Amino acid sequence: MKRFVGILQFLTRIPIRVDIGFDEEFHKTMYYFPLVGFVLGFFYFIIGLGSILVFDSYITSVNILISTVVLTGGLHLDGVGDTFDGIYSYREKDKILEIMKDSRLGTNAMLSMLFLILMKLGLIYAIVESGNLYNLIFMPVFARMAIVVASYKSVTPRKNGMGNVFIGKPTLNMILVGIGYTVILITLISLILFNLNIESIIKVILFIPLMIIFTRYFVKYIYSKIDGITGDILGCTSELIEVIYLIFIYLTFGLK
Repeated sequence: MKRFVGILQFLTRIPIRVDIGFDEEFHKTMYYFPLVGFVLGFFYFIIGLGSILVFDSYITSVNILISTVVLTGGLHLDGVGDTFDGIYSYREKDKILEIMKDSRLGTNAMLSMLFLILMKLGLIYAIVESGNLYNLIFMPVFARMAIVVASYKSVTPRKNGMGNVFIGKPTLNMILVGIGYTVILITLISLILFNLNIESIIKVILFIPLMIIFTRYFVKYIYSKIDGITGDILGCTSELIEVIYLIFIYLTFGLK
C-alpha cells in the first residue's frame, strides 16, 4: 500500500498528504503503474459524467482533456515536446540530449503537442458523443503500462535523470503481474459497472498486445537516435499510447 501511494504521488497531482519519500527499491512501485492508471481513468470518467450534465459534448470533451493535464501536472505531455524537439532536430546524439534537456519550447515541441491535443480532443469527443464514456477509464491504464514495457531491459544515455529511477529496472514478472490484474479489473469493471458483453471486453483487452508491439518498436527507434531512452521518452510513450488507444476504440467500436 505504501508503494502504491508513493507512485500515485509521483505520477499524479492528486493531493495525498503523506510523506512516503524515495528508497533504493522505489522502482518496485512499477507493479502499481496500471493501478495508478485506473485511478486516473475513474477521475476522467466521473469528470465526464458530471460535465455532460451541464455542458454539451464538445465542452465536456475539453473538460476531460483539461483534467488529463491537471491530474498529471502535464508531466508526460512535457515529454512529448522535449522528445520531438530533440529527436527531430536531426543532430548528433549529444546535441539531441542537450536539446531535450533544454526547458525552452521549440517549434517541433509546440507542433507535436498541438497536434496530439487536437487528436485527443477529436477522439474524446467521438467517445462522449457515442455515450461510451467508460472507455476513458482504460486509456491511462495502458499508457502507464507502456512505461513499464518501455523501461524493460532498456538503458539510459544519461547519468542523471528522473527516468533513471525506472529505466532498466522492471522485471518480466512486473509486466506479467501488471497485465494479469489489468485484464481482471477491466473484465470486472466492464461486467459489474457497465454490463458490457464479452465481445466488447475482449476488444479492449486486445489492445494490450498492440500496446506492447508499438512501445517496443518505438523504443527501438529511439535507440537508433540516442542509444537508449530517457524520462522524456517514457512520458512521450505514455502520451502516444493514449492517442493510439483512442484511435483503436474509435475504429473497433465504430464511433464514426
